[in-house]
Amino acid sequence: MLHVVHHADYAPASPARGTFRFDKYRAVMAALRESGYPLTEHAPAPMPREWLEAVHDPAYVDEVLAARVPAAKERRIGFPVTPRIAARVQHTNGGTWLAAKLALSHGYAANSAAGSHHALHETGAGYCVFNDLAVAANRLIGEGDARRILIVDLDVHQGDGTAALMAGRPQVFTFSVHAARNFPVRKARSSLDVALPDGADDDTYLAEIGARLPAILDTFAPDLVLYQAGVDPHRDDRLGRLALSDAGLLARDRLVLREARRRGVPVASALGGGYGPDPLVLGQRHAAGMIAMAEENARHAAPVRLPQGRVPGW
Repeated sequence: MLHVVHHADYAPASPARGTFRFDKYRAVMAALRESGYPLTEHAPAPMPREWLEAVHDPAYVDEVLAARVPAAKERRIGFPVTPRIAARVQHTNGGTWLAAKLALSHGYAANSAAGSHHALHETGAGYCVFNDLAVAANRLIGEGDARRILIVDLDVHQGDGTAALMAGRPQVFTFSVHAARNFPVRKARSSLDVALPDGADDDTYLAEIGARLPAILDTFAPDLVLYQAGVDPHRDDRLGRLALSDAGLLARDRLVLREARRRGVPVASALGGGYGPDPLVLGQRHAAGMIAMAEENARHAAPVRLPQGRVPGW
């Protein structure tokens, strides 16, 4: 069974200005529903303002929720923040948190959007408005659902916003594997960064993850993995600089699930990047990864829910 979080707000009409297309989010769910794989769909509530403001500047949160984001910030985000976009990002942030809660019970769950790893404290950037990975991690630890969270970011772009927002918080480990010469030009410092050369293929990519991830899981010993499962490392991606195949992406997703679940660690995935002219191709690519992760999860026993209780000093 694949537990997937989805909301109608995830796929609003694309704004008249900007180049980002939201139609791939409809394509992801269509591909999942047509796959025949057993699904349970869950609708998220919007992330409460207090948890957004715990990570992002309250003034910026107010700008977004009131749909009054200054033009300079909208240019940095890449599209205008309309009331529909404001509703969307509250639901996508709520969706990553809900996927994590479901993963704690079922071993693996997916959010069919989000992975907005470029959003910073006072602004969005790179098609990201609020940083759902940081917001969800903060809330999960603050409410006692986890004591240590590993954020695995395998998008082709470095998770600079997540690294910056979680810097100095020893309860969160950020691990990013990305193309060295891709956006952002100025990288942040994750707990561990692996920057790959242009054209890195399946073997190179999987060898790097296979060499690093098990050691992180063993030494950091997280209670939960939040996984940014971008498919933009694919060789055909419009914004990627790496050269993974479809089979390589699936092997990557199975590797993350296998290493985490064999240690009893639950995994919640967020969609991440994937860019190209055909949303149906992108939707199939994302959906195939979710199904592969659900299949890998089925090979392992579900984890025991963690005891409640806040982390001292968090």
